[in-house]
Amino acid sequence: MSQLPIRIIFGKEIIRLAEEYGYYAVCADTKCCSFENFGDIYPERQISIGIAEQNLIGVAGGLASCGHKVVLATYSVFATMRACEQLRTYICHPKQDVMVMGTHAGLQTGSEGVSHTAIEDIAILRALPNMTIIQPSDAVSARVLARKALEFHGPLYVRLPFDAVEDINDEATYHVEIGKANWVKRRGKDVTLIATGIMLDRTVKAAKALEARGVNAQIMEIHTLKPIDREAVITAAGETGAIVTVEDHSVIGGLGGAVAEVLATNFPVSMRMIGIQDCFARSGDAEALYEANHMTVADIVAAAEELVERKKIR
Repeated sequence: MSQLPIRIIFGKEIIRLAEEYGYYAVCADTKCCSFENFGDIYPERQISIGIAEQNLIGVAGGLASCGHKVVLATYSVFATMRACEQLRTYICHPKQDVMVMGTHAGLQTGSEGVSHTAIEDIAILRALPNMTIIQPSDAVSARVLARKALEFHGPLYVRLPFDAVEDINDEATYHVEIGKANWVKRRGKDVTLIATGIMLDRTVKAAKALEARGVNAQIMEIHTLKPIDREAVITAAGETGAIVTVEDHSVIGGLGGAVAEVLATNFPVSMRMIGIQDCFARSGDAEALYEANHMTVADIVAAAEELVERKKIR
C-alpha cells in the first residue's frame, strides 16, 4: 500500500513532468494534491487566483485560448459544481486544452464533511460535450495516467480520491490508453465485474471470493469514464451475459449509468450497479459509509451471484 494518497502521487508526478511538458498552472490556494507547490519551482508559469473557482476556470480558459496547455487543481465538488457554467462555456465549448484535477472525490472524503464530498461530478461532466474524464485506481495507475493526461489535448477531468489505497497494478506491465478499457482478469464465463477508480481493489477481492464459491468472474477496469469503451462493454456482455458495475459515485450518471446506456442500445443483458444510489453523501468514516451504501466486497459478491442465478432460470 502506498503511504501517499493517489491525489498527492498524481500531483507530484504532474510537477515532476513539468519540465518535459511546458504547461501553465492556475492555482486556487488550496492544499489538495501537492500541485500547490508548482509555483515554488516554476514561478513564471503559475498564476494564483485564490479560493475563487469560477475565476480559476475562467483564467485557465483565457490562457489556453492563447495557445498554452493549462493545468489546475481544486476539490472536485467545487470544480464541477461551483464552476460548472465556466467549465461548460469557457473550456468545453471552445475545446480548450485544460486539465482539471478534481480531488477529494467519493466517499473517502467523508471525514472532511459532506459539503466537500463529490459523488455527482462524473454525471455532471459526462453531459458536457468535448469533455474527457479519467480516474486512476492506485498509485501505479496515477503515475502512468499523469503522463497520459499531459500528452492529451482538449478538456480533461482527472478524478482523484482523498486517501491512500492498496496497489493493484504492476508498474512493470501496467499500460493505459485513454478511451480504452483494461482487462484485469479475462475469460470469466459467468459474470463481468466492471470497476472504476479505487473500487477496483474491492472488485478484485470480490472476484477471488466468487471463485472460491464456484463463480468465474472476469474483471474490467474503466479508467476512462468518457468516452467509455463501448466495444469492450459490448464484448463483455456477449461473453458473460451479466454485468456488475462498481464505483465510488452515484450510479445515476456515473459508471453504472454509462454502462447501462451502452447495453440498452447495443446488447441488453442483466446488470447490477454497486455505488451510491439516489441519495446524498454523508459525513463520517469512509468504511462505515461504504457499508451503509452497500459497496463492500460482500455486496459485490452478492450482486454477482444474483445475476448468475438469474441466468440459470431463464
